[in-house]
Amino acid sequence: MIMHFAPEDFQEIIEIEKEAFSEHNSLLYMSFYEMARDGFLVAKQDGKIVGYVVGYRSAENEGHIFSVGVKEEYRGRGIGTELIYTICSIFLAKGLKYARLEVRNSNKKAQKLYKSIGFIPCWTEQKYYSDGEDGMVMKMHLHPYRLLISKQKYLKPSFSYKNSLSI
Repeated sequence: MIMHFAPEDFQEIIEIEKEAFSEHNSLLYMSFYEMARDGFLVAKQDGKIVGYVVGYRSAENEGHIFSVGVKEEYRGRGIGTELIYTICSIFLAKGLKYARLEVRNSNKKAQKLYKSIGFIPCWTEQKYYSDGEDGMVMKMHLHPYRLLISKQKYLKPSFSYKNSLSI
């Protein structure tokens, strides 16, 4: 089930983030919770947090997916895909037209996932990451029909979104 982040989820999010990424800043996630609560979502299974996504409005008509992570033992089950669809649906409900994210040039698995959802590579940010690796900027045009068709094509429903806030 996908739901909004709550402060008691913080430690589990940090553990997933440390497992998934070489760079991390724990305090940044609490800042996101304070500034963009409706864009901080978690995926729960059997009462445990197994994934998360953080997204926010970054421009007048664009949402930025800052981070998405899934516990290693739960990868490949559609959880990350569902989290991305959910945050994109929230962006769309807010009237945003585009979603944007960055991914390491070396992370071919994530790039493949994002392309399957509808993101397209746009440009490369040189030395985007602190270790000097370049980052690929990917964007997707948000349209309800596109999200619906893409979701039906690539996703077996395994999670539902519990909307505790009105969008």
